[in-house]
Amino acid sequence: MQAEYRARVSMKNPVHFLALGFGSGLIPVMPGTFGSLAAIPLLLACMYVSSVSFIALTLIFSVIGIYLCGKTADDMQVHDHGSIVWDEIAGMFVTFLFVPLSASTLLVGFLLFRVFDILKPWPIGVIDKRLHGGTGIMLDDILAGAMACGCLHLLMVLWPNSLSFL
Repeated sequence: MQAEYRARVSMKNPVHFLALGFGSGLIPVMPGTFGSLAAIPLLLACMYVSSVSFIALTLIFSVIGIYLCGKTADDMQVHDHGSIVWDEIAGMFVTFLFVPLSASTLLVGFLLFRVFDILKPWPIGVIDKRLHGGTGIMLDDILAGAMACGCLHLLMVLWPNSLSFL
């Protein structure tokens, strides 16, 4: 069944290429985790941009993701197929809003994001079940990123040296 859905997309189509996380979503095991990992080089490339530029990129990735994910889901004829991982990439960008990037913050932020994305605590799970289309695909990961971001900031305030272990 998975091959049937994947046969409906093409890595030559730029919308599919981006929605599938540059191909990372096609890895047969843990595509969401690999999609999240695909965000790390992009995050590192943005390491020295201003906060305003990072916010702008995060907004652009999130808004464009609504179209990318919705169109790819329509083309695959299935809602939120696991190989669609642009939402993870955008969620990772949300995770690192106003967070200084280092090996430690990347590791902790990545783990926090994956926990929230997988467990889907309220309201993420409700949105994941009830909201469809590109907006639904994107919004649960944006919220997971916001929760991970909040936790990272809390760690930085409460235990400022806790994120300097690497």
